[in-house]
Amino acid sequence: MKIETIYLSENKSITLTTYIPDISDEMPNMKVKPGILVLPGGAYKFCSDREAEPIALHYASRGFNAFVLRYSLNEDAEFPKPLNEAVTALKMIRENAEEWHTDPDKIAVIGFSAGGHLASALCTMSEEKPNASILGYPCILSDISPILAKEVESTTDYVTKDTPPAFIISACDDGCVPINHSLQYASKLNEFGIPFEMHIYRAGGHGFSLGNDVVMSTEEGQKFTKPTTYWIDRSVEWLHEIFK
Repeated sequence: MKIETIYLSENKSITLTTYIPDISDEMPNMKVKPGILVLPGGAYKFCSDREAEPIALHYASRGFNAFVLRYSLNEDAEFPKPLNEAVTALKMIRENAEEWHTDPDKIAVIGFSAGGHLASALCTMSEEKPNASILGYPCILSDISPILAKEVESTTDYVTKDTPPAFIISACDDGCVPINHSLQYASKLNEFGIPFEMHIYRAGGHGFSLGNDVVMSTEEGQKFTKPTTYWIDRSVEWLHEIFK
């Protein structure tokens, strides 16, 4: 696997890390793969490790080339700076598609919480768009700004007919980001006839990531609910359906 960290600016904390499995003649169907850009959450105050490499490795194991972006945070997180970095990362993946054995027309973005806001912004506010999105308990509406490092706009205001399809996951008992954010985004997609799939779990709280013991600690009282582990496999199936 080619794991490489690329600095996107003079600020060495802004990085794109590649997770590109080796090419083998024994697996001819895997010589050119879809890609997925991973945007961890963390309220634009930090980038959660639980929503970074574990996510990338899981998709890499399912036939994707994965890329983790660590974007601007805290005082540097004022828009459009993080969005510009996400655009740069997406363009870089497409520009290096041949070297990285990636189909430039089959690149998804996945974002969690504040990373979900950034992912939805990339899908709605940027001319350079991914081909699909996966949004995990995403911040979508501007009313979430008080808990974030910087004020944000509602990405629902920028949904158009050109917004890519979305796969959305949330939990009813999310005490941080109300599920109304997910519902409002889905409603806006529906208004423009954009395909989406949404899974709202009865329980799971906020930040469940893969929902398994790889990312969750019972010692810290984090919730583990079996249903929240199902989304990752279904999202892979959904992406393959979208990318046919």
